[in-house]
Amino acid sequence: MENKKKPQNKPTKKKANFSGTIAIIAALLVLAVFVPINLIVSYNDKVFDMTPAKQYTLNSKTVELLDSTSDKDIEVFFLLDSLKEVKEDPSYLALYHTLDELRNRDNISLTCFDPDKEPAQAKELDPSGFLGVERGDVFVKCGETIKRVAHNKIYQTKDKKGEIVEYAGEELIAGAIQVCTAGSLQTMYFLTGHGEKSINDEYKNYVNTVKSDNYDVAELNLDETGAIPGNTAALWIAGPQKDLTDKEYTLVSGYLEQGGSVAILAGPCDTEGRFKNFDKLLKTYGLEMDYNIVSEGSPSNQFKDHDDVQNPNYFRVTFPLKTDDFTQDLTTDLNTLIYKKLRVAGIYNTRSFGLLPESQYNAEKIEVCSIIRNSADSEGNYSTVSKAMGGDKDTQDYANNKLNNKELDLGFYAYDRISGGKLFVVGSNDIIDSNLEPKYLSSEDEYASKWLVIFANTWLFDNDVQMGIGNKVTAYDTMEFKDASEAKRLMGLTALLPAAILLFGICVWLKRRHA
Repeated sequence: MENKKKPQNKPTKKKANFSGTIAIIAALLVLAVFVPINLIVSYNDKVFDMTPAKQYTLNSKTVELLDSTSDKDIEVFFLLDSLKEVKEDPSYLALYHTLDELRNRDNISLTCFDPDKEPAQAKELDPSGFLGVERGDVFVKCGETIKRVAHNKIYQTKDKKGEIVEYAGEELIAGAIQVCTAGSLQTMYFLTGHGEKSINDEYKNYVNTVKSDNYDVAELNLDETGAIPGNTAALWIAGPQKDLTDKEYTLVSGYLEQGGSVAILAGPCDTEGRFKNFDKLLKTYGLEMDYNIVSEGSPSNQFKDHDDVQNPNYFRVTFPLKTDDFTQDLTTDLNTLIYKKLRVAGIYNTRSFGLLPESQYNAEKIEVCSIIRNSADSEGNYSTVSKAMGGDKDTQDYANNKLNNKELDLGFYAYDRISGGKLFVVGSNDIIDSNLEPKYLSSEDEYASKWLVIFANTWLFDNDVQMGIGNKVTAYDTMEFKDASEAKRLMGLTALLPAAILLFGICVWLKRRHA
């Protein structure tokens, strides 16, 4: 029998496994692509802004402003040693990017210095000392116009944990650039020609306070000029001893009707006859002026004057809180200071005002509210005394016989809901006269009525130009869970999913490693 050999199977060639090689090549490619990109981006300080509020990117309105002022030489000063100080702190990174974008503009120079280390350079920014210079401030200068952006305004709001949640720096710095490139600061004009005191003498300290808030201050004889300047923030009539002329009345009332702002500090004055044009102006806004001087009959409500003598003309007052019936709020911050014993609720040398019946003015258009009143005792009784001063026989009879021992209004605001016009009226101008101030031992002894007048500047005209950019909120992506167990389950899945993928990959590799 013939033996047959079994056919031998030909050895099969193994398929080449390039998976490891491919993985290595892919990894090298990734490194080859992304490492240089990362280096290039880092070198050029390129940022991809993924923040919801675009904190690290200039708003289109800011870009438009910078483009429109590209022909102006603008200087920006940041009062820290370098931008590195804010770049390395995530909380302040938005400010770094705003300033960095500005310095990349051909017409904008950025200078960083510490005012504590370079006091001479700080003095150049604020030679008068009105603005105040502090570390972290930003100053913008164009020509001779300079504006300060205070460091405590750049980041305005903090949450309960003390962490910054809103960035206002771009809005404020852009507004400062707009003001400075326009060539002049908004100006508070104090009218003259009616026997007013001087802004260079009696009102000097108050004027310096106004200037420190980035306003300019000047005197204006409206009867001579015949026009209200275009850079007017507000008109001030402080301590008039005689009436407005017909020409002035027309200009001031027209200015209010067009949305302007007017402050009247009408202290008592012993003049003959009524101020007919002042009366007519006030009546439009639901107010009437009493021709009197108000004093306090109760020693417990009296204060000491500038000679350190208890004086019935220096007395305790109240500042009514805002209610839901009114849209404007001039007293909340002031009452907070009084509550904390940081200011004294007092006034001196004042007249009173009355609120007209709604039938005598357009109450639907005009919002009018008392902001200063005399103070009652614990039983609700008033001990204030009204004595006639100036006016005519009718006003004298009314002041002497109708206004004693009753609640009196010593100041009002009036707001035109349609035009936006604002009128601020207080019965004393002496509260801004530095020669008549009481002898304060500290700022905590200062009269709150003076600070009401200071706070009124911002209400009359907000000097921080509103660019429409708004505050940029620091926001984070968050997830909400019903309870802790749900959160733990998701955290477990989050941890298990990569492990499962890794395990699956290992199993596939073990099965195919000899394929």
